[in-house]
Amino acid sequence: MKLILIRKSGLNRVVNLRAGHIGLAVLALVGGLAAGGYGLFRGIAPDPVDQAVIASWKAGVDDQQMMLEEIKARSQAESEALGKQLAQVQARLMRMEALGQRMVEVADLGEGEFSFDEPAAVGGPTASGSRAMALADLERSFSRLNMRLRDRENELAILESLLADEEYRDAVALEGRPVKWGWLSSPFGTRVDPITGQRAWHAGMDFAGKAGSDVIAVASGVVTFAGERSGYGHVVEINHGDGLLTRYGHHASLKVKTGEIVKRGEVIGTMGSSGRSTGPHVHFEVEHNGRKVNPSKYLKRT
Repeated sequence: MKLILIRKSGLNRVVNLRAGHIGLAVLALVGGLAAGGYGLFRGIAPDPVDQAVIASWKAGVDDQQMMLEEIKARSQAESEALGKQLAQVQARLMRMEALGQRMVEVADLGEGEFSFDEPAAVGGPTASGSRAMALADLERSFSRLNMRLRDRENELAILESLLADEEYRDAVALEGRPVKWGWLSSPFGTRVDPITGQRAWHAGMDFAGKAGSDVIAVASGVVTFAGERSGYGHVVEINHGDGLLTRYGHHASLKVKTGEIVKRGEVIGTMGSSGRSTGPHVHFEVEHNGRKVNPSKYLKRT
């Protein structure tokens, strides 16, 4: 290959190029382009210090995210604790309302004169500078309210005993059978267990009858439990005051709810075979100051 060089003086020079010379020239050109590209890349590439700043920001964001998760978990726990306190206050209030209603009946107050079914009438102008309560203040208020309710509950129980007259005592006195129709199928005391066949203690009396027949309260009182319980099936418990409680088990269905006031002879459920049972009957128990006693002496009062 020939390369002609033209000079300003007009003299020309011819240079013969071999293949090796051409290869070297191409390599030199490529190398120059590569070196220029690298220099350009170095000129526009981000500073290593910027990468460190970005990494620091990312770590800060991760820390903030962890803090938010911790705050969320703590708020959830505090909310659940406050919910439990609220449930306790509601349960105490329900018992107080039931007890208060009994006192209204005992004191023979006129209808509408004092009612536990209606909220208390309160009001007043809006106070200036009012603000939402902090969670800690709210928890303290719940705790104080719970203590006050407990104290008032005890006071109402004392007043109830003071106001009880002869008619009231007759109403809450246990007497009669817990069924309108049926027969005694298992007495109180030691017996052969109908399921295991072994000798066992029977803490109540069983009255068998027709499935779906009425089960009645043997005295007036407050329903302290109405629901499912192991062994008893669908069961109703009634507090009659003076440490007396009656329990009625194995219902097919319940006609009362926890907190209701029932009177002697009122239907509280239907006879069934729920729970540990071999057939339709009602298991009847009497407790006096937490100890199960023989119900037969109360049945004989009829």
